[in-house]
Amino acid sequence: MSGTSGSLLDAHAVIGCPHGGRVTAASSPSGGVRIAGAAVATAAHSYVVTGCPHTVNGVPAPCVTVRWTAHGTGITVDGAPVLLDTAAAECFTAAFVPQGPPVVQAAQRKVTVR
Repeated sequence: MSGTSGSLLDAHAVIGCPHGGRVTAASSPSGGVRIAGAAVATAAHSYVVTGCPHTVNGVPAPCVTVRWTAHGTGITVDGAPVLLDTAAAECFTAAFVPQGPPVVQAAQRKVTVR
């Protein structure tokens, strides 16, 4: 794959849902690749949202999970594609209603695949 670039997501990346909730890995990413001590996030990891204040008609409808679609960068960790801040992703409610993309506020170093 060529022409893909973005910043690597890792366990220290600051990610939020579109309503201000906090996105964290459901389990600590592990594996052999770390950046500044933080494991690189991959499509194999699942992410949860906490603290989302979103409501619909006064009824709480918070984001609770994020699904990422990793780019076909050709970069893998333990056989799973790495997640870049430019990867497609969507936050969902517990009823799997799409809520919008997560907001990556801080990520690691930029990588480019040529």
